[in-house]
Amino acid sequence: MSEFKVTSITNRDGSHGPEVCGIVTFTGSGLTLPSGGLAGPRGRGIFGSGATPTATTVMDLIEIATTGDSTDFGDDIHARQEGYASFASATRGCFAGGQTPTVLTNIAYVTTSSQGGANDFGDLGTAVTRNIGLSDSTRGISGGGIIAPLSSSQVSKIEFVTISTTGDANNFGNLTQARAGSGACASSTRGLFSGGYDPSGNFNIIDFITIATLGEAQDFGDLTDDPNHHVGCSNSIRGLFGGGQNPSNINTIVYVTIATEGNAIDFGDLSQGGNNGKIDYLGACASEIRGVFGGGQTPTKINTIQFVTIATTGDTTDFGDLTVSRRFLQGLSDAHGGLAT
Repeated sequence: MSEFKVTSITNRDGSHGPEVCGIVTFTGSGLTLPSGGLAGPRGRGIFGSGATPTATTVMDLIEIATTGDSTDFGDDIHARQEGYASFASATRGCFAGGQTPTVLTNIAYVTTSSQGGANDFGDLGTAVTRNIGLSDSTRGISGGGIIAPLSSSQVSKIEFVTISTTGDANNFGNLTQARAGSGACASSTRGLFSGGYDPSGNFNIIDFITIATLGEAQDFGDLTDDPNHHVGCSNSIRGLFGGGQNPSNINTIVYVTIATEGNAIDFGDLSQGGNNGKIDYLGACASEIRGVFGGGQTPTKINTIQFVTIATTGDTTDFGDLTVSRRFLQGLSDAHGGLAT
């Protein structure tokens, strides 16, 4: 009989050992490992911390393929108010920047398959809030935002980390326009940044980057409106941008085809949460099938979660509720459009 000697087994990022859930016996003369991805079944969404308006560290978990109320995931190491970047691989999710009320450089990470709260990852090069994030399966990106105090200048800086490691962020390049309060989404090759504002007003521009490279963002096209504090999510083909304000709240959802350049097209409306679905400061996450929008302000802080089917067009449908009503939360998932399927 052959004998196998194994020195060490860990998960993909090396942070944990195996979970043994039972005993398996083999009677054949060989062992064939299953083919396919290493991450296993995915489809978890996490909505991060925010303001009620009192700061809260709470994070919520949903299963994107189902409907129902969220459950407690654990706590962030900071109560991130005023907006921040979020991004994820198939195994890890990260939250970067924000305000507590001190403007943060901190990056924290969670293991999406667990419910143990956040751990320290490293730091951004610049303390920033109202920045926005996106990712492919390897790199997490933070772009734009505003430095302390909130009356000071918006920035165009883009930074990146390698999600499977820990450590400080590195410089990537710059957006075409310094701005804060943008939306973002990604395919496995491209990242998009939409809208936002600076002291002169709001923008309708959409920028794109090639995530695996370094360099300056390029023009992609325009939104149908010029919102700030809206949100983005995507599958591998389509990117959606929804909600925000200009200057009052809007309920519009638009979409683009990420592989091409061009202007956004009307998708439908946010229809849940009161105020005719007109919401700003909300969060979003996605799977290949669904885009999910959570929380925000109408101007009341809300706990509503709502979803759309990304491949179609139409208004949102009720999903369930967050555990805590809040604004300035951000969302991430382990099955979004930036991950190779």
